[in-house]
Amino acid sequence: MFSKEESRQLRETFWISFGKSFPRKWLLYNTKIKGFSFKFHFDTKQALVSLDVESDLENRINYWEKLVALKSILQDDYLPEAIYEETFYLDNGKEISRVYVPLDAKVSIHNKNSWQEVMVFFNETMGLFEAFFEEYKDVIKG
Repeated sequence: MFSKEESRQLRETFWISFGKSFPRKWLLYNTKIKGFSFKFHFDTKQALVSLDVESDLENRINYWEKLVALKSILQDDYLPEAIYEETFYLDNGKEISRVYVPLDAKVSIHNKNSWQEVMVFFNETMGLFEAFFEEYKDVIKG
């Protein structure tokens, strides 16, 4: 078991290592669409890459409908493992819509032996998510 400080240091070390191993500018929050962002998630149980829609309800429904319309393209051409969740609750209780791809492996940010696998997964999966977004952002924004 790790103390909070040890856990914090491990997390920080992972993200610094990831940045050094894959030095590139990720899109993340810079989508130019309010409430529309890409995220990396890695904790003691799982790793995933997500596209979160956190806008007000009207915009969230609008963007979600467009993402659903593009679902077969995303899954056929980019990320076959993508999971769509129209209603997803964050740890803080906030309701969002999320499209995500989990890493199908037992990993933990506390286990340095799993870091390389997660870093490669993050790099490949986020790259594909961003390629999909670049190709279809006008459709999503429209």
